[in-house]
Amino acid sequence: MRKKWWKIACVILLIYTVVGGFLINVPALRQLQETIRNLYFHVCMWLAMMTLFAVSVIYSIRYLRTTNYLYDLNALVFARVGVLFGILGYTTGAVWASYTWADPNNPGYASFGSILREPKLIGAAMALLIYFAYFVLRSSVPDIDKRARVGAVYNIFAFAMLFPSIWIVPRLLPSLHPGGEQGNPGLDFRDLDNRMRMVYYPAVIGWTLLGVWIATLELRFKKIQDKNLLHA
Repeated sequence: MRKKWWKIACVILLIYTVVGGFLINVPALRQLQETIRNLYFHVCMWLAMMTLFAVSVIYSIRYLRTTNYLYDLNALVFARVGVLFGILGYTTGAVWASYTWADPNNPGYASFGSILREPKLIGAAMALLIYFAYFVLRSSVPDIDKRARVGAVYNIFAFAMLFPSIWIVPRLLPSLHPGGEQGNPGLDFRDLDNRMRMVYYPAVIGWTLLGVWIATLELRFKKIQDKNLLHA
């Protein structure tokens, strides 16, 4: 039971996120209105993605220091689940944009061309493509030890590229994304509404625990597949 407490916590937090996210009152901002409830999904999934990628790169560093194949396996699995959450975050962001930027009746309406040139969308797509390249690179190297070394080095590079592509460069360029000039109580801690904090922080923890849960399940499966390598 002691080993399952975090899984129980994950389920409780996500149920609370869904129920509270749709029922608890949110601030009526002019551009976002009720769509700000997507904060509990879109933004929290991105933060879960960053956590999973951070765990992955830590395992890559540990592999380079020890050449323990299990560390490389952990790095691969957490990177995969991180990409899954990245895709979910990107998808929920696209849905959010369709009700804000792309809605002609919305005061923040922007043309389709402007949306395609949005720095944060481009940066997020680049970050995910860099990680897709990580999987392609690994699959192209037949030698197990060389694959693990090359994959570990590239994983460190991919993680480092997350910061300029998602967090730094888009903030230096004109952006439609809330959190800049427009302001958004979900993305600026100083303006975060207390009602939203009640759901926002549990949602971050819940989605992150779900990612770890998925990773542990996949890791068990991979260990069964690669048991000969693990005991080599």
